[in-house]
Amino acid sequence: MGRLSDKVAIVTGAASGFGKGIARKFAEEGAKVIICDLSADAAKAAAEELSCDVAVANVTLREDWERVLQQALDKHGRLDIIVNNAGATYVNKPTVDVEDKDFDLVMNVNVKSIYLSSSVIVPYFLREKRPGCFIQISSTAALRPRPGLTWYNASKAAVNTATKTMAVEYGPNNIRFNSVCPVVGITGMTHLFLGKPDTEENRAAFVSTIPIGRPSQPADIANACCYLASDEANFITGVNLEVDGGRCV
Repeated sequence: MGRLSDKVAIVTGAASGFGKGIARKFAEEGAKVIICDLSADAAKAAAEELSCDVAVANVTLREDWERVLQQALDKHGRLDIIVNNAGATYVNKPTVDVEDKDFDLVMNVNVKSIYLSSSVIVPYFLREKRPGCFIQISSTAALRPRPGLTWYNASKAAVNTATKTMAVEYGPNNIRFNSVCPVVGITGMTHLFLGKPDTEENRAAFVSTIPIGRPSQPADIANACCYLASDEANFITGVNLEVDGGRCV
C-alpha cells in the first residue's frame, strides 16, 4: 500500500519540471493522477510514461477546471487532491521595464488559477462532505524576494496569503490548504529567473545563497507534496513549507 493509495489527484503543469516530478511520486505512491497541462503533446507523453490520465487544459479558464473535475468524477468517481503547480514568470528585468502583458501573465497563471480551482472544486468537497487537499506550488520569492521579479514575487505572496486564508475558512470542513515554496530549481523557467542563459556559471550567484549548496530538484518538491497530500499530514493546514536548502533562514 502506497502513502496515497486509492486517492485521486489533479496535478497542473505536470508535463515537465516540478509538476512531472510530483505526478511521478504520486503515481508511485498509489494515487490515480490526472496530468493537466496546456501542452497537449507533452501532457500525453508524460501521461504515457507515468501511466497517468491526461487532461489538456488552460488553468486560467473556469470551463477547463469544470471539465477536468468532471473528468476525474467520470473516470474515478471522486477527487481528493489538487496540486496547483502550473506557474509562469517573465524575464528578470527592472520593475519599471515590466509590461502589462508580463503583469497579466503572472497574475493570471499564478493567482487566478488558484482562485478558479478553489471556486470550482471546493463546492464539490462541500456538497459531498468529503475531505479535500489543495497544495499550491509557491516560491521562496514570496518570502525572500529578489530584485527584478517584483510582480512574480507579488503573485507568489498572494498564493501564500490565499492559502492561509482558505485553510482557516475551510478547516471546519476538513479541506486542507498548504503551499510548498521551492528555491530556484532547474526547470524550463530557470533562464527567466536568471535573466540570462541557464548555465552553471550564471546559476552560481543564485546557488551561493542556498546553504545546502544546490538548486532544488523535482524530487525535493514531490516528496514535500506527497507528505502534505498523505493522511500523515491530516492535521497540517495553512502551512507555507519552505523547500529551499536553507535559503529562507
